[in-house]
Amino acid sequence: MASFSTNAQILQKIDGTLGVIACAVLTAFRRLGDVFRSSSDQAPPRTVVFLKLAEQGSTVLAHEAIRRAVDRFGAKNVYFLLFEENRFILDLLGLVPPENVLSIRTKSPVTMVTSCFARLWQIRRLGIEACVDMEFFVRSTAALAWLTGARVRVGFHGYFREGPYRGDLLTHRVLYNPHLHTSSTFVSLVMALDYDGRNFPTFPETPPPGAPPPRFEPGPEEVAVIRSMLTKLKGARRLILLNANASDLLPLRKWEEGNYVALAKRLLDEFEDVAIGFTGAPDEAEKVTDLVRQVGSERAFGLAGKTTLRQLLIVYGLSEVLVTNDSGPAHFATLTPVDAVTLFGPETPALFGAPTPRSHVIWAGIACSPCVSALNNRQTACRDNVCMQRITVDQVFETVCRVHRQRINPSNQPA
Repeated sequence: MASFSTNAQILQKIDGTLGVIACAVLTAFRRLGDVFRSSSDQAPPRTVVFLKLAEQGSTVLAHEAIRRAVDRFGAKNVYFLLFEENRFILDLLGLVPPENVLSIRTKSPVTMVTSCFARLWQIRRLGIEACVDMEFFVRSTAALAWLTGARVRVGFHGYFREGPYRGDLLTHRVLYNPHLHTSSTFVSLVMALDYDGRNFPTFPETPPPGAPPPRFEPGPEEVAVIRSMLTKLKGARRLILLNANASDLLPLRKWEEGNYVALAKRLLDEFEDVAIGFTGAPDEAEKVTDLVRQVGSERAFGLAGKTTLRQLLIVYGLSEVLVTNDSGPAHFATLTPVDAVTLFGPETPALFGAPTPRSHVIWAGIACSPCVSALNNRQTACRDNVCMQRITVDQVFETVCRVHRQRINPSNQPA
């Protein structure tokens, strides 16, 4: 059964209504408390909790920020609060001790609320001194940051309506910079801990450029199992993966499924030693089966529902190229040796492109794109994703062919 947290539209509506009310009420309490609280300087925090509830792809981009916190505080003093189903990538990065990962269960609205308050009570009992809210302008996480009881609270603040209202609940109110890559933006939140919160938004630091995440290293037994499964499906052929799905958070990111079918047929015609694997979540198995049927080749097969997420990363590592919409798999791929061709539309690769030479982006760059950002809470009035429609099968085919040929014959790479 799907968790309540996967229903992105419902959560956005709740955040835009109850979240606004919660932030307004808690801001009043915060200001009342400030009247009675001493303004004298306090010692630097010794423990920190990150707040990043959803989007595992963004967690990959946050790895450098988490690593810096671990270097500063020590791994045992770094905690992470998230939705239960999103902890896999965090555990895979291996930066935060498993016992310090605080999961919110999301099977139902009641379960989510009760679990959330249980985790907040746990954080308060631990006496964690700093909270870094890594969501951009989500109201609920601003409220949670205040409810943790952390005396230092870092996150993004809209000074002149730069983003959606989320109250005045932070001690270090960072101005969101829409010109920084997301990985650098996350690092800046950790760097903000070194500054007096009263001086913000002035923040005289230069965040470093994004860095590739650590390589996922599965065990030899795990690799053997997946290699055996793939051999039965593809034989001795090289494997190219197509991920035709996009998250419910922003369905406008989808490239038409018919394009993926046409791309698969052309790749199979071009490379006799290639097989095509369509990936997807378990609930997409039926759709993936239909795509494979439309391709109509014994060298095409579906993987949706046949692997765990960990096993899917092993599949990536045993493949040559992954073609995907701008979604989590594009970032998961950076943990493996696969080359990823990512199709961007409503968002920009300048902020969300994977920081690795194995990442190859295609973006039409039309006048209305990108139309969603942190500043508009990733909302858009667009109902016709021309930005994705402008990406042609020819473009993607030519890019995949170039990347694939360079992998199988590195000496052909351009100087």
